[in-house]
Amino acid sequence: MKGMSDLTLVWRSLRARQLSSCVTVAMVMVAVALLLVLLSLREGAAQAFRRGTGNIHLLVSADASPLVGVLNGLFYANAPANPIAWTKFEEIQESFPWKWAIPTQLGDSYLGSPVMATESEFLEEFEPVVGKPFRFAAGRVFAADFEVVVGAQAASEHGLTLGTKLVMSHGAGASHGGHEHGAHPYEVVGVLEPTGSAHDRALFTNLQSTWIIHAEDRREAGTGQDASAAADHDGEAHDHAHVDAQDLTDADKLITGILLRLPTRPGSDASASLSSQLDRLRRDTSINVAQPAQQIGRLMAIVGDIDWLFVAMAAVVLLSSSVSIMLAMVASMELRRRQVAILRVLGASAWRVFLLAITESTLIGAMGALLGATLAVVGCEVASSLLAERIGLRISGTIDLRSAVLVIAGAVVLAAIAGVIPAVKSYRTPVARHLRPLA
Repeated sequence: MKGMSDLTLVWRSLRARQLSSCVTVAMVMVAVALLLVLLSLREGAAQAFRRGTGNIHLLVSADASPLVGVLNGLFYANAPANPIAWTKFEEIQESFPWKWAIPTQLGDSYLGSPVMATESEFLEEFEPVVGKPFRFAAGRVFAADFEVVVGAQAASEHGLTLGTKLVMSHGAGASHGGHEHGAHPYEVVGVLEPTGSAHDRALFTNLQSTWIIHAEDRREAGTGQDASAAADHDGEAHDHAHVDAQDLTDADKLITGILLRLPTRPGSDASASLSSQLDRLRRDTSINVAQPAQQIGRLMAIVGDIDWLFVAMAAVVLLSSSVSIMLAMVASMELRRRQVAILRVLGASAWRVFLLAITESTLIGAMGALLGATLAVVGCEVASSLLAERIGLRISGTIDLRSAVLVIAGAVVLAAIAGVIPAVKSYRTPVARHLRPLA
């Protein structure tokens, strides 16, 4: 009964200072939510990047560094600036009995969504998430020129379905100033299920289609004046220089990346030949060779210090909220000295008054922490959705239970500590002086 009476007194005290109490609880809530969201997204982002490298062992590119090659080739950060000749791909393909070697070309887009030109083997053998291959929500893999398979996010964002006709653009897309390849519309023949990787926002087509439209663009640019003169003479406009597959030359057959996987034992992802093949390929100075998982590990190490800086800032916010509790309680005790004196006269011991103050600050911390955890769950889901929409990475918005318990417990302990000084002041309140009649 005594415990119930004490809680009633604490609750009435909080209600008497409703605005001040709500503001203090809100500060704790925001601090706890911010800290939990940062911790959750930090770990979720690391897992998403590691997951997004898929089941390839090596990535060959002509980018400035292995890390840039991985970010461009697997996460579509930018279109690679330097091409690789098809003869180089054939040389690498024949140099070792790879489990598979898949060429890719990036550089085109559809309304801002990246387009990867590759071979059907990419959709059949490459796993965007290890152990989880591409699956079709509808349709099939591309089997002819100017057919395209669409990632789940790209399909949703652009309203693409089976049979949709679309025109690719060179560069960032027509809406961003890119040049449209209007002479050859593509047809959507497949829509992929979500994978939770950056590939969800991409479109996939075969290499030959891309080579043809780029060859036509180059030849049209090179013979533009002759074509204009012919149109004046014949009275007929020629909007592009037609190129067939047999017209393609080595100069037309360019790629920007090669995905390589070595033979492995059943049930294993490791290969004993990985180090030797990596060293051998790195001797070729015309290319860059990366182990995607290793490069992502380095990226996480680079940004790790920045991550911890944000976490530290959130922890400081949590600490400042405990200071706010202390200040609010000190101000409250100054106004409630007479109330404390009356409690003492009615039989409350100094120790009981001390515990009442500690209980009040602890209750403020507990309410703020629990509300903050609830807000963090919502915040993580919102942040996860926004990141998936903007960069195509499906970052888990789940709050780690262990982290949540530690943060909530920390907030409550800090709140209890913050109540010590106000509690001491209430403990030392002189009864006789504060029971004098008010002037």
